[in-house]
Amino acid sequence: MNKLRVAVVGYGNIGRFSVEALRAAEDMELAGVIRRAASVNNKPAELNDVKVVSNIDELGKIDVAILSTPTRSIPEVAPVYLEKGICTVDSFDIHTNVWDLHEQLDAIAKKHNAASIISAGWDPGSDSVVRTLMMAMAPKGLTYTNFGPGMSMGHSVVARSKKGVKNALSMTIPEGTGIHSRMVYVELEPGFTAQQVYDELKADAYFASDELHVIPVDSVDNCKDMGHGVLLERKGVSGMTQNQRFEFKMSINNPALTGQILVSCARAVVKQKAGCYVMPEIAPMDYLPGSKESLIRALV
Repeated sequence: MNKLRVAVVGYGNIGRFSVEALRAAEDMELAGVIRRAASVNNKPAELNDVKVVSNIDELGKIDVAILSTPTRSIPEVAPVYLEKGICTVDSFDIHTNVWDLHEQLDAIAKKHNAASIISAGWDPGSDSVVRTLMMAMAPKGLTYTNFGPGMSMGHSVVARSKKGVKNALSMTIPEGTGIHSRMVYVELEPGFTAQQVYDELKADAYFASDELHVIPVDSVDNCKDMGHGVLLERKGVSGMTQNQRFEFKMSINNPALTGQILVSCARAVVKQKAGCYVMPEIAPMDYLPGSKESLIRALV
């Protein structure tokens, strides 16, 4: 078997779990991890047997780069790898900007004969596929996406970036019918107040549309739990038949599922023509190892 050579760019929560998922994938090889400050002195113990570099060129031929950098860096980071002809996958999670990123990276990927799967987390990502199937089953109707309760990695990263915040944890609390509140637990820097942090967060697109509460705590780490979940609900019409109801529910470790989906998308991205894709555009079996015959026999 010719294994895919995959590099992980960034080594935060998503990067760590992507490495774990790659180690478990028999059809892939972890070629290395790219970190800005790559040195023996700051190399995590669990990467002792992994090549850690600051430039992907040091890893030789790479088929796919998993981009586990912060969401807002993806529009700048992804072109660096696509321009080298390396396929990319990422978990970009700003729903309102997905199409703009799709258009940007599609042109770059086609120019350099590479492929990119964007927004390959669980929402957007695998939940997007479920919503697509629900709509196919009931074309008319309403779908509600209810997140949590659980830790939002993207929102926590944004909260930690704000002035006066030493550390932060953003929890998503579902209130039903797709409405959520954000409970942001913060360790404040001296001289700053919760109201100042609230004002900064409320002005950010990540938090602008949800009810927001900023709660000062002595230790964010004492509040942290990487659990999360989602309940997708659709009530609609199949043909002319009313009251068709569907539900999809899961409880998860947030970064572990994101890392696994990124690795599954790394498998799929090399099967696509040059260009940029989101998960609903791709045949579901492309995410899985195995021959078409074995998969059809097992799944259909």
